[in-house]
Amino acid sequence: MKRREFITLIGSATAWPLAARAQQSERVRRVGWLAGGLAQDDPESRVRNDAFLKTLQELGWIVGHNLQIDYRWGGANPDIALKQAAELIALAPDVVLATASHSVHALKQASSTVPIVFVQVPDPVGAGFVDNLARPGGNATGFTSFEYAIGSKWLELLKEIAPAVKRAAVLRDATNPAGIGQWGAIQSVAPSFGVELSAVNMRAETGEIEHAVAAFARQPNSGLILTASANAAARRDALIVMAARYNLPAVYPYTYYAPSGGLISYGPDTIDQYRRAAGYVDRILKGEKPADLPVQAATKYNLAINLKTAKALGLTVPATLVARADEVIE
Repeated sequence: MKRREFITLIGSATAWPLAARAQQSERVRRVGWLAGGLAQDDPESRVRNDAFLKTLQELGWIVGHNLQIDYRWGGANPDIALKQAAELIALAPDVVLATASHSVHALKQASSTVPIVFVQVPDPVGAGFVDNLARPGGNATGFTSFEYAIGSKWLELLKEIAPAVKRAAVLRDATNPAGIGQWGAIQSVAPSFGVELSAVNMRAETGEIEHAVAAFARQPNSGLILTASANAAARRDALIVMAARYNLPAVYPYTYYAPSGGLISYGPDTIDQYRRAAGYVDRILKGEKPADLPVQAATKYNLAINLKTAKALGLTVPATLVARADEVIE
């Protein structure tokens, strides 16, 4: 063998292991995800997951290559969330994504140092998750879902799509600051719309909720407003069926309720929050601190109307309302 060929061969042989070792030694970062509200097999959960992973991939993070994601699905049960938060923290993640307030609370109980990026949290300051929105401090930051004033918009939409409504049952979680805030916003405008309100406890069993709704629906010109909570999201299908069973025009807090049969929904674009959360996860993985990343408000709100449900309820949806909708289900 000629000397030049020998040197080339040796060079190639040594270069390959070096390249292989460099590839193998690339650090795999670990992200936890504590999901609250929706079940793992819910179509909305899959869309959220896809949006989060796609954005991470665009930023250079690929599952199975330089990223691992550990999922836990806590539903709406705070006790389960506490257990699963402890499990995630024990895995020593670099950052954890948390959906809904009770997930953040559980993670904050489990660790004061592991970075947390939250989504769909209405009042992180009031809940004690951050010091303030501009400079959160501590180990958590993320994206707020809405301001409590959105409650007044829900009542406005109920009257617009069902003008005859004079009474509205408001399904709310009175143990959650968001439930209290949304209820207060609805109460503040109810007199101007000529609507009498009745509160229904979302912490009750589904059978108890239906009993309360059935009793309420015996009076004519009744409607329903479902406020936002993990508890409500976990029972989405049952609550939509309930409204249909008792012939109640109903307004829901997120767009994904309408394709499932809800009459009309208005709320922040949840998928957009997961894309933006992926951006914060990327920045934390690259060395930034949650304490220095400002909490951001929802920037996109969507209106969805289900014309099939409107027809079943005997409602004629105003053309002006249809024209404003971001999504119309026919």
